[in-house]
Amino acid sequence: MERPEADTGRRRQGEMRWVTRRHAHIDRTACPWLIRRFIDPAAEFVFVPAGTDPATVDGIPFDMRGAALGHRQGRCTFETFLARYGLTSDAALVEMGRILREADVPPVRVHRPEAAGVDAIVSGLRLTTPDDQEKLRLTAPLYDALYAYCQRKLAQQPAGDGRVRPRLRYLQRVQAHFDEDELD
Repeated sequence: MERPEADTGRRRQGEMRWVTRRHAHIDRTACPWLIRRFIDPAAEFVFVPAGTDPATVDGIPFDMRGAALGHRQGRCTFETFLARYGLTSDAALVEMGRILREADVPPVRVHRPEAAGVDAIVSGLRLTTPDDQEKLRLTAPLYDALYAYCQRKLAQQPAGDGRVRPRLRYLQRVQAHFDEDELD
């Protein structure tokens, strides 16, 4: 796992300062969750005005125009973190990244149903919670739950054998839903 450069954002042993834009939304709440959970548990987050030049911040910039840790090659910032810090071997994080990418882009490009729910919840928090630090506190359990969901989703998928799975009709989906509830 690659760590940020020692002279950029370093505070105390193992603690980094991470800097992003104010008014946190999908990537700017999901990336701090990822950082604290898998990269830097003692991370400090600072929120700056949108027009701030990443080269002038005291810390590691992310999800800012011109920052190395941002949207790249069709990936959202969360996915860029996964690639940069060697976390792509965790299939649940990769799936989570796909969901978050779709939640972070215009709705016409969304193919994963989970993305709309994540966007609705985080958008609601953005409207009701002006303090970005508080948003991080409130969204951490959301991302814990989404990660657990992705782990379970992937564990329940049959091994890919190249065959196309038939689409279930409505009544079959309802029955499968009820059957799933009985297993829990």
